[in-house]
Amino acid sequence: MSAHRPVGVDQLGRFDAIIDARSPAEFAEDHLPGAINCPVLDDEERRIVGTLYATQGAFVARRIGGAMVAANLSHHLRTHFSGMPERWRPLVYCWRGGMRSGSMVTWMRMVGWDAQQLAGGYKSFRRHVIARINDMAPGLDLRVVCGPTGSAKSRLLRLLAEEGAQVLDLEALAVHKGSVLGQVPGARQPTQKGFETRLWQAIEALDTARPVFVEAESRRIGQVQLPTPVLERMRASPCVELLAPVPARLDYLLQDYAYLGDDPAALARQIGLLRGLHAHATIDQWQAWALAGELAPLFEALMVQHYDPAYARSQRGDFLRLAQAERHTLAALDEASLRALARQLAAR
Repeated sequence: MSAHRPVGVDQLGRFDAIIDARSPAEFAEDHLPGAINCPVLDDEERRIVGTLYATQGAFVARRIGGAMVAANLSHHLRTHFSGMPERWRPLVYCWRGGMRSGSMVTWMRMVGWDAQQLAGGYKSFRRHVIARINDMAPGLDLRVVCGPTGSAKSRLLRLLAEEGAQVLDLEALAVHKGSVLGQVPGARQPTQKGFETRLWQAIEALDTARPVFVEAESRRIGQVQLPTPVLERMRASPCVELLAPVPARLDYLLQDYAYLGDDPAALARQIGLLRGLHAHATIDQWQAWALAGELAPLFEALMVQHYDPAYARSQRGDFLRLAQAERHTLAALDEASLRALARQLAAR
């Protein structure tokens, strides 16, 4: 068994398992990739211990909290860890590498496992994520895929990946399509910290010597925001603009967003968020179409009256090299046309 001394974030790959000893709520906000949650205090117990610490002092909090920790550790030893072999090597962390992970490591090592503690806990991991995003983003050789709403940019990215090109799919990482109607049905977005952890993982996996295709995005994707270094790199990078006539874009949108017709009332509520940007009569008409399930006139109106003008304003101001973009105009946004373009772009 190796010596018991806290290890750094750079050694994560040396362990058989990563154990998050924090409460379920802390784990849900964000956690190390691949970690499993085995809390030494659950959410309510953590609240109780914190209240005792503030009102009755450290000794009382530790005495009562210690009994809770012991009970939870006993449970984990009898369940989660009961089948682990003698040579199992877990890495344990808590919020800042303190008593919660320390107590778990102590018991694990008493059993005979070579358990280690993450130095600085989740806080050190979080600093590492931010530092690496900040360091790596300026060096990414991005190709920003631009184009008005409905031009199949996201589909082109997926096809580029299938053709062997490097892709940074920000909307997939954010679990959101990036517009007021971009919520993915049945799926929750990650927290801001969770999104940044996903983004860090994706960037770390890239070969910085090769180009990376990424879809043009505003700072906010649903409820999460792009870190400034990534956004600034995108805005200064070469652009590939995908263009198609309105009928082709409408056909694509009716396929890609068909699920919006499953809940007409929810769709109408989302359209209501655009009040203040358009005349009341316009919003009323759009909501009426939504409630009636008439997606074709609704999507065409949204595209022509809302999204296209917004694209004209924001893209030309946000992406400095859009005027020099490599432009590709497709008469139709069918699979064959998009696949051919993806193959052409990836071949370079």
